[in-house]
Amino acid sequence: MQTLDIIKHATKRNNLFLRVSVGHFATSNCHSNYYIDVVSQKARLSEARAVAEEICSYYYADTIVDTVLCLDGTEVIGACLADSLSKADFMNMNAHKSIYVVTPETTNGSQFLFRDNIIPMIAGKHVMILAASLASGKTVEAAIDAVKYYGGTVTGVSAIFSTLKECGGIPVRSVFGPEDLDGYQSYPAHECPLCKEGRKIDALVNSHGYSKL
Repeated sequence: MQTLDIIKHATKRNNLFLRVSVGHFATSNCHSNYYIDVVSQKARLSEARAVAEEICSYYYADTIVDTVLCLDGTEVIGACLADSLSKADFMNMNAHKSIYVVTPETTNGSQFLFRDNIIPMIAGKHVMILAASLASGKTVEAAIDAVKYYGGTVTGVSAIFSTLKECGGIPVRSVFGPEDLDGYQSYPAHECPLCKEGRKIDALVNSHGYSKL
């Protein structure tokens, strides 16, 4: 089985690291010179909790959150985030309240769908969208549209890593950004300078991981 050379990259936060590989990587929407491996943050409880606490610090004082909408397999982080936002010892607007943690279904046309028994957790609720990473923002924009369609209000967009400061008119709060990686670049596929230089793609990547070519 082929694997990438993943390095553990220290950041300004003592308890959080980025695992990255340098090369030429392609997603469905863009190309980048870094592959950012967020699997551990999504699956390992201690890291998921650390990510959730960092995200919570952006919101707990002034944001109402009834529902955390988890994209890209971020349910563990979402549960930790809901727990942090609803703790009574925080001076926040969610104290003593229960917060829903939900995941949308995706249709063959890449649209988001909520079943009838899930809709009450979206309709009339203040929804925070949680993603693994944002580069083009297209997936999160689709999620924002879905929440609005089902009668909810998006009160925040959060991610482990984001190159965007806002998406769909909503500020994005992320734990990591391009400033944490020396020389990070992301390009639309048709504008990728690495492709123009003739450099082959090292791996196809998405929120589940990578497939080396």
